[in-house]
Amino acid sequence: MSATSPTTTPDHVDVPVVVCGAGATGATLALLLARRGISSVVLDRRTTPLTHPAAHVINARTFEIWRDIDQGLSDEVFALAPPIEEVNLIRWQSSFDSNPIGHIDLASRPEQLDRVRSHSDYLVSHVGQHLLMPVLWSWLDREPLVEVRYGTSVAGISERDDSVVVHTSGAGGDGATLQARFAIGADGANSAVRDMVGVEMHGPTLAKMGSAFFRCDTLYPASERPLLTWIYQPNFAGVLIAHADHHYVLMGTYLHPAQRMSREPGPYWRDTLPAVLGADHAYDVVSTGKWEMTTQTADTFRRGRVLLAGDAAHRFPHTGGYGLNSGVQDAHNLAWKLEAVLSGVAKPTLLDTYEVERRPVVDLFARHSVANHFKLDDVTRHVGATNRMLQRATSAMSRPPFAWLPGSRAAALADRVVGLGLGRTQVIAGTGRRAVRARDKMASDIPGQLAHFVSTGLEFGYRYGGPLTDGRGVTANDDGLDDVVEYRPRTDPGGRLPHSILPATGESALRSVGRDPNALTLVTFDADAWQAAVDKHRDGLSPLRVDVLDLGPAEDAAPGAVDLYRVGERGALLVRADGHIVWRSTAGADDAVEDAVATVRRLWGRYFPLDRAR
Repeated sequence: MSATSPTTTPDHVDVPVVVCGAGATGATLALLLARRGISSVVLDRRTTPLTHPAAHVINARTFEIWRDIDQGLSDEVFALAPPIEEVNLIRWQSSFDSNPIGHIDLASRPEQLDRVRSHSDYLVSHVGQHLLMPVLWSWLDREPLVEVRYGTSVAGISERDDSVVVHTSGAGGDGATLQARFAIGADGANSAVRDMVGVEMHGPTLAKMGSAFFRCDTLYPASERPLLTWIYQPNFAGVLIAHADHHYVLMGTYLHPAQRMSREPGPYWRDTLPAVLGADHAYDVVSTGKWEMTTQTADTFRRGRVLLAGDAAHRFPHTGGYGLNSGVQDAHNLAWKLEAVLSGVAKPTLLDTYEVERRPVVDLFARHSVANHFKLDDVTRHVGATNRMLQRATSAMSRPPFAWLPGSRAAALADRVVGLGLGRTQVIAGTGRRAVRARDKMASDIPGQLAHFVSTGLEFGYRYGGPLTDGRGVTANDDGLDDVVEYRPRTDPGGRLPHSILPATGESALRSVGRDPNALTLVTFDADAWQAAVDKHRDGLSPLRVDVLDLGPAEDAAPGAVDLYRVGERGALLVRADGHIVWRSTAGADDAVEDAVATVRRLWGRYFPLDRAR
């Protein structure tokens, strides 16, 4: 069997990679591998795409990764997103027949929006997962190097010296055995693969969530819909998310599975929608869902030849939009490393760097998401309804003695606790002085929520540390709130190569980086000198190669380009296959090439056998 091609018998398939799960993470990984010439079998228990929109925030870095698969894919998904001018309002409200308490307008600072546009060819966008997944599945179905087995579950996993065996069940693969070099558990928060290989998740539950996906043509005029509306009433607290074509998701919380939101979601939401949003509208419920909002991370992201990605490896609160995006980043980090190992150019230990690099980044995202969740308390503390109180109540209801109560009694108690917790929100629905004072206090704290909804610094600024980059990495945003909201392009090792347009090609420099796993791209304004210096050391780095990317003479560069790269007119950056920086120097080629070669040998020689290195 070659590294990239499958062989098949009626009940047994040998394939380089089995991807368990065809969500955004698994689909992205399979397509990235195919782009690199590696075939895979994708298993998913579903037979149709997800219809209940879990995620809806897609950041620009995710679009850049999809563009690595095909420009057509990234553009097709990006075209589903409404213009930012139509999804710019975040609103706080007590009822839909009263004035909003306050809002954040994401388009209110044109100068900031211009800066954000300069960081990428794409913008963070609002695309519901129910619209995204049919596109990704269509691309999977058309890809010759991907075989998708829908309606197929993983029944068991066992490992041999040189392979992993995946046993399947279900209509799409009942009894079939897949033998692969590697298996990827991308099967979501309740990952069967993770359980089968004995990896545990750790971290607290913050809340139990329920939601309804529904259509209402008259709730808002299409041109005046807030993207998010945070709602606080005595009988309900939650958030309303606007989706395309007059569709919405309303999310709320419950404390115990015996409560009606969990026990009878259909009837509950049919009663709740008119009660919360107004009875003079027609609501068509498409689907309902429930889940636990947690912040959890797996003990390990790798167990032998099985690697975990996306929600199978880490879970975040929805307050930040990092779940889907971090899964796509996992796939991006894994794809080039899998190619390097499968092709024989790198040792299998290269895959150990996946967790080393990704875990600190997802921990950063988790901290920010949790901070956002509790930061909402700054607004609602004025009426006594806080997420800290919600977490304490949720935790208490899941432990003895409350956990010992019969379902009906537990539900009644939970309903009473919720009523007590939300009771004081009644004041903001009034018109007297107390109501005005409470609403004013809430409104004064709403601007402080900006980092919840604008986190460009984290979107582009995360850095990888560890053995493949000559830097500490991890938190490109060490300096507090401003570095979360604002991205300040940097070229520290570990970070993403900043976006800029090359004068010679009109393409982004980021897109022009070599994608072969053994390729390093040297980015410089002094290409001739560096090309000559690199040529002298080419044999000493084999099987690695260094390609020179010419930014053009510094005097002809776009305004600000020299400052952007922070290497002066003669220095250079080394960038690896996923666009992350390995090394940087402001010194010219003659003075710095030895350091560049020594750095590559020291960092990468552990994983890429430099047999002819000198």
